[in-house]
Amino acid sequence: MKPLNKLFTFLVFAVLMTVMVACKDSSEDASTKPKKTSDEGTPITFTVFDSDANNDWENMESPIGKKITEDTGVTLDPEFDIDGGQTKIPLMVASGEYPDLITSKGASQLVEAGALIDLAPLIEEHAPNIKKMLGDEIDRLKWSKEDPSIYVLPNTAIDHQPMTPGFAALVQHDVVRELGYPEMKTLEDLENALREYAEKHPEIDGQPTIPLTLQTDGWRFQASTLNSGFMFTGASDDGEYYIDPETYEATLHYRRPEEKEVFKWYNHMNAEGLLDPESFVQKEDQWLAKMSSGRVLATIAPDYMIYDAQNALRDAGKLERMYGFYPITLSEEFKHHAYQSNGFQVGWGIGITVDCEDPVRAIKFLDYLVSEETQIMLNWGIEGVHHEVVDGKRVIPEEEWEKRRNDKDYLKKTGIGYNFQRFAPRYGDGALDSTGQTFTVNTRELAIEGLTDVEKEVLKNYGVELWKDLYPSADDFPVKPWGAAYNLAIPAGSKLEVANQRMLDITFKRIPEAILADPNEFDDVWKKYMDDLDKAGVEEAEEEFSKIVKDTVELWSE
Repeated sequence: MKPLNKLFTFLVFAVLMTVMVACKDSSEDASTKPKKTSDEGTPITFTVFDSDANNDWENMESPIGKKITEDTGVTLDPEFDIDGGQTKIPLMVASGEYPDLITSKGASQLVEAGALIDLAPLIEEHAPNIKKMLGDEIDRLKWSKEDPSIYVLPNTAIDHQPMTPGFAALVQHDVVRELGYPEMKTLEDLENALREYAEKHPEIDGQPTIPLTLQTDGWRFQASTLNSGFMFTGASDDGEYYIDPETYEATLHYRRPEEKEVFKWYNHMNAEGLLDPESFVQKEDQWLAKMSSGRVLATIAPDYMIYDAQNALRDAGKLERMYGFYPITLSEEFKHHAYQSNGFQVGWGIGITVDCEDPVRAIKFLDYLVSEETQIMLNWGIEGVHHEVVDGKRVIPEEEWEKRRNDKDYLKKTGIGYNFQRFAPRYGDGALDSTGQTFTVNTRELAIEGLTDVEKEVLKNYGVELWKDLYPSADDFPVKPWGAAYNLAIPAGSKLEVANQRMLDITFKRIPEAILADPNEFDDVWKKYMDDLDKAGVEEAEEEFSKIVKDTVELWSE
């Protein structure tokens, strides 16, 4: 190295060390400075950073937003992110300046930086509704064996029994209807149906028919196409790792031999001309536009990715072009694990930062969101406005149901739904309130009522009433003692975190190459992929993550 380069390196290192020390000092000062507590009910604004986008945010001008402010005096000033906080949270840590509240998808970096306060004493003294909701599950919130503090309140659902499967091969109703409702259990079944229908209908509404398209834009690539590797081969969602249910050993899930066969099937579909050639270059809005047009016969995705397209097709009167949810697997030897319970999920959620000047008021606000009355309001709306009580039972009038089903801006106009539920734990579908009624409107009966006539026809021909009935139920599987592995805390800046990112970068490069390769070259590309993972330290990463999983099971079992 030349002397000038050495000098430059030294100066850069010195500047970085100065910044790190300054940030550390800032965090320590912030965590020890006295906090003020405002009077409950007086106006206060909390700044919030949310790691998820939210197109329905209503600036607390909806009926529910105004009622929340009226009840609590709290106004939220949120910033919603589109990349999961991957860029902005590190910038906060570097500056040492934080909003009052942060929702994160894994808080390791924030905890390591001393950005979040311990919520345990606040919950104990000021949050009876949170204590009631979490019960014994509150032990799962402990950060680690070494640090039993509670830094994050999960914003996941308690006792959740979703009416809609969380992951599926999404297939147009008209495909199965025209083909006489063929068996739809395996990738071979799916391929046969798509090929036969596309041959009969090379165009839909004057546009070329697309048998199968994939969602590959950013993180959505993981949540849909990449996750299909384990979803189609009898595993549940644990992020990038497969956890052996007996030994708790972690394996980067792409290294499972059965998953290679899933991606080989995608390669085969591409070679057969059944895969959208734009799959790996299209952006989210382009994918959504295709799905909303009615010319895509199928895609692979979690339920939430398809909602806007389903609504657009419904609004356009193309009910036969809407999508059904099928538990497709590689072969019939595998069970689809979409409904396996994680138990109470932890790790992702909301924390109160060291810069919040009134943490007591903040925890009381979160406790308000969790209360039975508020939970009912966030799901059913305001009594007399969005629902009525008849003979002690909540009832949504038919005209209001029509708005819920058909008005794409309903959540924004009313404040109902995930607008405010995203900031605290919540009761899930099937959970009962003190009167024995469900907290959410997603009861089985109402879910059936909300189906279109075309959906009802399709489901009847498959011998079920709801899409969930096609899937193995939660009772078919044990509750996972490690929860959801993608929620487990990985030390910020650790070798494991670095290795995970490196392996993900490799995956984002190699799997598209493998899918688009000539079938004769697939095995060679896959071998390069596995070799790249070996060089990136996959075995060491698996060993380290296995320890985290085992430590978590031990901690939660105490």
